[in-house]
Amino acid sequence: MKFLPTLSRSWMIASVCGLFAANVSAQQIQINKDNRTIAITATDTASAMADTATVHVGFVTYAPDADAAYAKGSKTSNAIISALTSKGIAKTDIQSASQNVAETQQYELEKLPPAEQAQRRFQVRQSWTVQTKADDAASVLNTAVNAGANSSGQIEWTVADEKALEAKAAGNALSRARAIASQMAQGLGIQLGQLIYASNQAPESPRPIMMRSMELAAPQAIAKASPLAINPSKVERSATVYAVFAIQ
Repeated sequence: MKFLPTLSRSWMIASVCGLFAANVSAQQIQINKDNRTIAITATDTASAMADTATVHVGFVTYAPDADAAYAKGSKTSNAIISALTSKGIAKTDIQSASQNVAETQQYELEKLPPAEQAQRRFQVRQSWTVQTKADDAASVLNTAVNAGANSSGQIEWTVADEKALEAKAAGNALSRARAIASQMAQGLGIQLGQLIYASNQAPESPRPIMMRSMELAAPQAIAKASPLAINPSKVERSATVYAVFAIQ
């Protein structure tokens, strides 16, 4: 096979690499007659079934005055925590998210009859996050709702070993980069050599898979209800790598 002169050949490779190379300012790989390489940027993913869940539970309760609202809210708050801990959930796995005692906004009352408006002048809102196994998420939610958590339901699914899943995604991305580099080398009539440099680019912030929250008007109406049919979701992580391969 007749090869192009070294400089022209390097220029050709550099041109093709421009379609794939990352914009790396700190460690720019120079393409010249002394450094014959193919540079690739590739992205891939890895997924696994969620084994961990963060269940969001909370409540809202109303009363005619602030003192009555606080007393009612305190009773509901302690009932929810007692129910969860009685189920074997450690207190360290139950974290407060928000709590608020306030006068009810007028827009929340304007469509209600006057008598009901008077009963809802003040409100208490409180919420928690509960860390649990993915398979126990439905049971945790059901326990909280039956205890009075009438503003609950959002669930975030994840895996306990996030680093392992991210490493798997990076490995998949590197394999993809090698496959692309091999195709390029074949098209140029050259042989791909060993990997001489690789960099894992900053991954995107994980976006947990969520289930929307629900608000229940009367928790006592479903006090004997069975848990909702909730199944864990797959968790996916992506990785982008910048890889430089030698050519022979």
